[in-house]
Amino acid sequence: MRDKLLVNDFSFYYGNFQALEKLNLPVKENQITALIGPSGCGKSTFLRSINRMNDTIAGTRVEGEILLDEHNIYAPEVDVVDLRQRVGMVFQRPNPFPQSIYDNVAFGPRVLGMTKTRNLDEMVEESLRDVLLWDEVKDNLSGEAQKLNPGQQQRLCIARTIAVRPEVILMDEPCSALDPVATLNVEDLMRQLAKAYTIVIVTHNMQQAARASNWTGFFWLGKLVEFGETSTLFTNPKEELTELYITGRQG
Repeated sequence: MRDKLLVNDFSFYYGNFQALEKLNLPVKENQITALIGPSGCGKSTFLRSINRMNDTIAGTRVEGEILLDEHNIYAPEVDVVDLRQRVGMVFQRPNPFPQSIYDNVAFGPRVLGMTKTRNLDEMVEESLRDVLLWDEVKDNLSGEAQKLNPGQQQRLCIARTIAVRPEVILMDEPCSALDPVATLNVEDLMRQLAKAYTIVIVTHNMQQAARASNWTGFFWLGKLVEFGETSTLFTNPKEELTELYITGRQG
């Protein structure tokens, strides 16, 4: 099983504050990796480091490396725009643009000039089919995206992300604003998407991590306490702190 990402001694700083300390972990290709841990432990900071979204924050710096297909994404020659096409992000709350359903999905391909080589209508339909939304919206593509229900909006945002055909999808608590039915739909969708994409998800819902992921990393105060196959980490953790956290006795 190939490593799509490999994190080596990666540390992250906000000014003088060290938010992440020497992280080491692999992210396997076409697998779902969940990151768990209490609020403020560095999960989202790490997630946003994978496509360098933290670059927009003044005073931040990194040490170590994150390899994408064996190339360090923090190397000076890396094109950050290209990186963010290869590594897409889905946010905590659905954030469809105030445009039509069609234009939301078409946004990325238009900006990146992908319409020169592929038919835009086909790309929009394919992306909506991939997130199991096509049948629900195909007769209303010109309708306002923000009038969809929250579960549909989140699937639309995932469609917008995959429309540019990334290799990795980052999801920052994508179900926290959804009801239980919509949450299960997104989890099912993640499992389907993992056949074509590598997925990294931050979640506070340990049941979700246990249900949906292949691998799990447990973060605590900026450190990676334990990383391993999800089934093993939840049933037979190596570290006492991991066991205390997943059983609710700590954190």
